[in-house]
Amino acid sequence: MTETHTIGVTGAAGYIGSRVTRNLLADGHDVVPVDDFSYGDVAEIDGRTVRELDVRDGDALRDAFDDVDAVLHLAAVSGVQSCAAEEAEAFDVNVRGTETVAWFARERGLPFVFPCSMAVLGEPVEFPITADHPREPVNHYGLTKKMSEDDVHDLARDEFPAHVYMKSNLYGHHTLGGRSIGKNTVINIFVDRAKDGKPLEVHAPGTQSRDFVHVKDVARAYPRSLDVLLDADAGATTIPIASGQEYSILEIAEIVQAAARDVRGEDVEVEVVENPRGEEAAGEDFTVDTSRARETIGFEAEHTVEATVQELMAE
Repeated sequence: MTETHTIGVTGAAGYIGSRVTRNLLADGHDVVPVDDFSYGDVAEIDGRTVRELDVRDGDALRDAFDDVDAVLHLAAVSGVQSCAAEEAEAFDVNVRGTETVAWFARERGLPFVFPCSMAVLGEPVEFPITADHPREPVNHYGLTKKMSEDDVHDLARDEFPAHVYMKSNLYGHHTLGGRSIGKNTVINIFVDRAKDGKPLEVHAPGTQSRDFVHVKDVARAYPRSLDVLLDADAGATTIPIASGQEYSILEIAEIVQAAARDVRGEDVEVEVVENPRGEEAAGEDFTVDTSRARETIGFEAEHTVEATVQELMAE
């Protein structure tokens, strides 16, 4: 990339947003990072202060992003449990907040990237999973993301170019200023429990499968989308962002169990326990077609679950 731009990033204090901001700055872009700090707590990224801003405040958003050339909208109440605990807040932030940011992109005709989630699918019924898979979310998080995906497609039509990421399950850490940035995703939780010598609790039945993609890989997708969208026609495209690595939750636990033994010489137990989330996709197949990401933005995952678990266990 030789041309640089000014990029507005919402949710910049969070798990993915902070890494995306770091990557953009490393590429020479000027970045306007904002966050309301409800969930993320990264206040500075490579010398750039994250500005406090609520994405539902359209006037504040217009002021902060007045000179940007594109918008990456990562602000959200993320995760099934967080959305279930605060349903009204999750709806307001995830749906109304996204509508506010997308409407700003529409007003200015700005390229726009928004991550939804595989949670929009519910129980997969067609394989491999593609962007055209039917949407039948089984939880509030998935519902808010489905509604926002629809909003972005509707608002972008004939007005601004957009990519919507239907991203799979995240794992891994990244580092900012010597600090490790992580999140309570299933692989990270299992690694932390194994380090503490605690049993790895697998929610029944344990055979439910997921595609797992590293946070660093997901963050690399955003600059690739910018390269495409800055010269693209108006309209939104949904792109599955996944690794093609499919594992059951029980298999993940066994990978972590083996790494604890190999790296730390510790034996940890794997226990199948009652699932506290009754409404959860529990299918044994989660094969994702990654061709659209490869063909549209040249994206392929570089990290593997096995190698990352070994690295995390050694830290």
